[in-house]
Amino acid sequence: MKKIILTLALLMGVCAAQAQSLEQNKFFDNMSVTLKGGAIMPFQGYAFWPSARGIFGLEIRKQLTPVFGLGVEGEATINTTSWEKEPNYWGPKSPNIIDHTLAGMFGTVNLSNLFGGYKGIPRVFELEGVIGAGWLHAFHRNESANVYGNDYNSWYTKAGANLNFNFGESRAWTFSLKPAVVWDMNGDIMIPYRHNLNARAAWDGEPRNGKSQMNANHAAVELEAGLTYHFKGSNGERYITFCPYKYSQDDIDALNGQINGLRNQLNGLQGDLDAANARNAQLQRDLDAARKAKPEPTKAADPNAKYMNVLVHFKLNKTNITADQQANVERVAMYLKNNPGSTVDIKGYASSEGPHDNNIRLANGRAEAVKNMLINKYGIDASRITAQGCGETDMFQELSWNRVSICELIVKN
Repeated sequence: MKKIILTLALLMGVCAAQAQSLEQNKFFDNMSVTLKGGAIMPFQGYAFWPSARGIFGLEIRKQLTPVFGLGVEGEATINTTSWEKEPNYWGPKSPNIIDHTLAGMFGTVNLSNLFGGYKGIPRVFELEGVIGAGWLHAFHRNESANVYGNDYNSWYTKAGANLNFNFGESRAWTFSLKPAVVWDMNGDIMIPYRHNLNARAAWDGEPRNGKSQMNANHAAVELEAGLTYHFKGSNGERYITFCPYKYSQDDIDALNGQINGLRNQLNGLQGDLDAANARNAQLQRDLDAARKAKPEPTKAADPNAKYMNVLVHFKLNKTNITADQQANVERVAMYLKNNPGSTVDIKGYASSEGPHDNNIRLANGRAEAVKNMLINKYGIDASRITAQGCGETDMFQELSWNRVSICELIVKN
């Protein structure tokens, strides 16, 4: 018992080690269908080949792992020879062409993969062990009913091997030699009634089942050949494949981090897109309002006046005058002092960056900043100064130059 437990534990360990790197097996993956045929004869009591009957059948199978498979089968025997010698546990020859049918399930163990490992593609030659069980039905002729009863139902077990030869580049086909032994588990039916005339006379027509057992007298030998077609699976192959890469927990954590980072980046881009859409909507409203508004008449330049422009630049989103720009304001102040009849018209602008409402505020603030410095620092009379915010502009090709106050000095002759 201890050896059996250790053997099962070893098998489970081998299969678990392989399963860790195998590609996921979907329900309809690794399915195959097999047509088979050959000969069947009693295990003992008869000459081997002269007593052989024909047998044919069909298998449908799914390979669960490289080691284990599960399938269903159906078989039928052809009554080409007589098996009527006593003891005859499979029943007499039937007048029907088919005298036995078998239908059941079976499991397979790929011994080559179990002990030699699986390399990701089936070997050219593989050895499998097969065990199965199912329903057995025998057709009896009428004159045998007093001894055997009518058609006979039993259950069977099977043990055998598959000698598989896989061929084709894609391993789509397999040719197999399939020797097996089949036991009629209720093969001692009617034994008391065959040899006891009193029992036969009192028989009520119902067969009497004995104890189910594996007995050589109840067994038959199958020698079959089969041709199997393997259907293509979801992985594009006709067999179980390995995962292209085995991810560790560190790999999974890194991928999750990248996914979260991309999600955050997407959220940020969505916010930028929403802001841009809002700005476009505001620009469209401003454009519609400008189209509806009446244009203001352009003030003609005074031909008797002289004009000179001085630019004062500002930093992004700022209205304060930096030290490097104060010299330009001082130039305006000195000119106004040296020319008492002159005035200055200050126009503030903002670049097209950022929200529209904020740019309007910046343009007004920049014009007022230059005006206040002229009054507070250089003592220029406020009556000689006009200041106006003119909003956004793109008069300069260099985007940053549009953050400006333009001081237009006017001197009348």
